[in-house]
Amino acid sequence: MWQVKPFAELTATEYFECLKLRVKTFVVDQNRVYQEVDDNDLKAVHIFNQVDDQVVAYARVFQTHAQTVTFGRVVTDDAHRGTGMGNDLMHQIMTVVQQDFPDLTISIEAQVQVQGYYRKFGFETEGDTFIFNSTPHIKMVHSAL
Repeated sequence: MWQVKPFAELTATEYFECLKLRVKTFVVDQNRVYQEVDDNDLKAVHIFNQVDDQVVAYARVFQTHAQTVTFGRVVTDDAHRGTGMGNDLMHQIMTVVQQDFPDLTISIEAQVQVQGYYRKFGFETEGDTFIFNSTPHIKMVHSAL
């Protein structure tokens, strides 16, 4: 079941399950060493789907500047990839942006290998690739919601 909660409304178990999936994917599976938990968790709206009390899809959305909102840590558990859950997650993200951050430009830092995926949702690349947390990224923007 999809849930959308600000940090203060997450239970300790929900937050733990979100972090468990994030660290498994972005630190362990991608073999990256970086500070995965950061202060943005505190101001983010957390979107996640649970199956059998385990978080199987997750993203966070937060405002970065007066006119900009971003999202990140977009992940679907290995066992649920290819099922459409990632697309469902993106629809959840875009709904949160429309409801909670209307009229703001969306700017994300996407891992280069998934930029084609974000293009399907109306994102366009901007600028050159750069290294962020040991991984090639590209800035992508979406302004028409």
